[in-house]
Amino acid sequence: MDKRIPHLPSLKFKLHHPTVALALQSPAQSKGELIQGSQKLPIELQRPQGQRWAWMSLESLAHNGNLQKFANIFNMTISYRRDADVTIPYGELQPKKAGDHVVEESPANKTSLVCWVVSNYQNNHKRSQVYKALDALVPVKVYGRWANAPLSSTDLLPTISHCYFYLAFENSLAKDYITEKLWNNAYKSGAVPVVLGPPISDYKAVAPNHSFIHVDEFTSINEMGEFLQQLANDQKRYSEYFTWKQEWKVKIYNDWRERLCKICTQNSSLPQPKVYSDLQAWDNAKSSQS
Repeated sequence: MDKRIPHLPSLKFKLHHPTVALALQSPAQSKGELIQGSQKLPIELQRPQGQRWAWMSLESLAHNGNLQKFANIFNMTISYRRDADVTIPYGELQPKKAGDHVVEESPANKTSLVCWVVSNYQNNHKRSQVYKALDALVPVKVYGRWANAPLSSTDLLPTISHCYFYLAFENSLAKDYITEKLWNNAYKSGAVPVVLGPPISDYKAVAPNHSFIHVDEFTSINEMGEFLQQLANDQKRYSEYFTWKQEWKVKIYNDWRERLCKICTQNSSLPQPKVYSDLQAWDNAKSSQS
């Protein structure tokens, strides 16, 4: 990297790109400065001509902290959100190619009605409240550190595959915040996801049609519990939640290098004169309820 061009320190890495300097938001730093060790974000420096300063976060609104201090600093947002300048989702759909294997999901191997993997359990979370109400109606098999039943990465998907439904409950309800709980844990395992997170419109924008069940589709948890029981007992209706796999496959983004490559490919096409005068307001944006 040209040492004559100052760059922003990221919290975990530095992007070696001559026209983009990256600052990565981390939940560990959400209450203080964006720092790397003892090095603070050099917001007092003048931005070099032709260089964009990018704010990047894969965290939900609740974990991004106070961003008001970064008004008129950044030129670019990099986030899972669809309205970010560069969108880096946790996962996405890709069309299947000729020769791609089509997985046939069979209810025959299902031994549990509903399962959930959770480590960070907090009573005040909406997902915890929904879980407790649902567990009082139907059996919910719980795994993870909170349940003293941790699963290794190799055991995760095989274990969930024995469940009819998987609770893909996000720990924060934020615009477009749809994580590996849907893309990996549910879709890759072969369980039908029951989702709780952003509005159903956000899920419909990125997920296959008729591939998930949203908590908000029901007037009560009682109604949802009855629906899940009826669906599990109807093999034809249940199998319809997997027809999307005939045309689509799921791409999971685990490698940071893949995400960062999107910056390089899209950087030249982004409008040049742009500054986020109110980064906090952008982060606070709500989803459309339509």
